[in-house]
Amino acid sequence: MDVANRTVDPSCSGDAPLALDVILQLDIFGIILFSVLTFMAAVSMLVYMEECVYIYNKVPSNKKSLIIWVNGAAPVIGSMSCLGMWVPRATMFTDMTSACYFAIVVFKFLILMVEEVGGDEAFLQRAGKHKLRISTGPCCCCCPCLPHVAITRRSLFLLKLGSFQFALLKVVFTIISIILWRNGNFDLANLEITGSAIWINPIVGVLTIIALWPVAIMFMHLRTTLRSLKIIPKYAMYQLVLVLSQLQSAIINILAMNGTIGCSPPYSSPARGYLMSQQLLILEMFIITLVTRLLYRRQYDPLPEEKHDDDENTKMVGVQQIA
Repeated sequence: MDVANRTVDPSCSGDAPLALDVILQLDIFGIILFSVLTFMAAVSMLVYMEECVYIYNKVPSNKKSLIIWVNGAAPVIGSMSCLGMWVPRATMFTDMTSACYFAIVVFKFLILMVEEVGGDEAFLQRAGKHKLRISTGPCCCCCPCLPHVAITRRSLFLLKLGSFQFALLKVVFTIISIILWRNGNFDLANLEITGSAIWINPIVGVLTIIALWPVAIMFMHLRTTLRSLKIIPKYAMYQLVLVLSQLQSAIINILAMNGTIGCSPPYSSPARGYLMSQQLLILEMFIITLVTRLLYRRQYDPLPEEKHDDDENTKMVGVQQIA
């Protein structure tokens, strides 16, 4: 057959399908898949709501909102992914909502680590004689020669500011993106130099790296002190949400835009890539929600006094396991 005479399904080059078209095109396997994933997203949100009740009743007031924000990362992303799965044309908005929420979680997780020690004053009192190692990821993991930084009010403020700027500017850039999209100037598939997406996305990427750096610095400093509070698996879950919601989704969407992921009516290649990303996220966030529930559901007793050790001069020393 002559290549020129081949016909291309209109859905392969058009916009994402409407929600009604998605429902009408579902076969038996599709109905089961969509139903199971929707059930997982609903269970994730119910588990989160139950956890919020527990936190409200059992957790000290200075940590309530922080833990609720951090715990909500996986169920919120899973719920937004479920909405994007059923309403493909809303995917840009659901992704932006998830990204804005996680930007706030990055800042909240940093503050949570400080509050687990007892707050700013307790942190400075415990850590005043130590120094921060700033040669850590994602910015300076390849620069071990960087000097250690003294822990002062100013350095603590700069760490908080480094994460807070992402929580603020991510929301600002999201609003700008929506305004430009409504005006026809923002298109994720437009990779030309004149497109606004090609400028906004790299800027947001740089802001993300800058925001993650203070969290990594604080974690490296407090991981021994907060080991009894399971800070290492908590940090691992936080990092996993970041990788899955940002890096995994970006890779799948790039493959879809390049045509590596084929068209499957009524989904075009980009729309099918988004669909695959949403479905994976629902499953992954469901598992992470259950794991984080186990990690944060505990007795919130104050940390014991710090032990002194003359050989430990670059990080806070460990504490005895809480009974």
